[in-house]
Amino acid sequence: MTPASRLEDLFTAARMYYGQSQTMEAIAGELAVSRSTVSRMLRDAREAGLVQITLRPPEAHRVEDLGRRIARQYGVKVHVVPDPPESDQRDRLAAVVEEAAELLDQMLEPGSTLGIAWGTTVAALLGTVRPRPVPGMRIVQLNGAINVEGSGLTYIATVLARAAERWDATVHQFPVPAFFDYAATREAMWHERSVQRVLETQTQATVAVFSVGAFDAEVPSHVYTHNYLTAADLRSLRADGAVGDVCTVFLRADGTFRDIAMNARGSGTAPDRLARIPRRLLVASGSRKALPLRAALRAGVATDLVLDAVTATALLALR
Repeated sequence: MTPASRLEDLFTAARMYYGQSQTMEAIAGELAVSRSTVSRMLRDAREAGLVQITLRPPEAHRVEDLGRRIARQYGVKVHVVPDPPESDQRDRLAAVVEEAAELLDQMLEPGSTLGIAWGTTVAALLGTVRPRPVPGMRIVQLNGAINVEGSGLTYIATVLARAAERWDATVHQFPVPAFFDYAATREAMWHERSVQRVLETQTQATVAVFSVGAFDAEVPSHVYTHNYLTAADLRSLRADGAVGDVCTVFLRADGTFRDIAMNARGSGTAPDRLARIPRRLLVASGSRKALPLRAALRAGVATDLVLDAVTATALLALR
């Protein structure tokens, strides 16, 4: 018997046993060999690499089920990251941004324009992405970052510089406040040519990456902890029914955002504009982000979603 014919026989036995669920006795009868010979053939088939056995723990099935249910309910591509054993929220965030960084890398191609909405989650993600040059790539800031102390500009400039270095990309910053003191000031700024150029570049984005902000997230959302909002702002948001934000645009639980007073003063990309970007990667971690995450999904801002199992479970538990 030649080695090639021997491999064919091993494959035949393996196909009958693993692919057709036949018993060893049935295979022995069909091949006119003993049962012990069939056992040896199956062993040899595994050793020859003809058979690969994959074990799937119960957690993997649970994660897949969570992803299917979210995808069916909200019409997005979902990546649920298993929770690391004995993990806390920072461990889960690290696992989520690592998965999201790999997915974002797959979305980028030469000539891409990447819209980035700054925040704690996105900053962690950009620190995880693998360095590789993407020819002709541009990065555009989707929301202003200046706060009352002016420190926000330094923060986002550092985040964007890190991203530009990793992809060898050019950066279009948006040097305006995250929130203006007066809506009329924002309207006037929107007529400035320098601002209009950035707004136009935002419309040319082919990929966007962002998270959701929550008032009481386990890992604090940057916008709620770094002097962007006053006590009066927070009272106004509560009165208008806001549950969180996407790109510093505040949303109600049903995904609506119009007529929330703070949004008239904000510089972020609104959900209807965000939805025009072809690929939109939403990254979220933390059970307390479930409510603003649901609002974001209802607003249709995402095409792709990466989250951990704890957050996925909390999202599906909302009524």
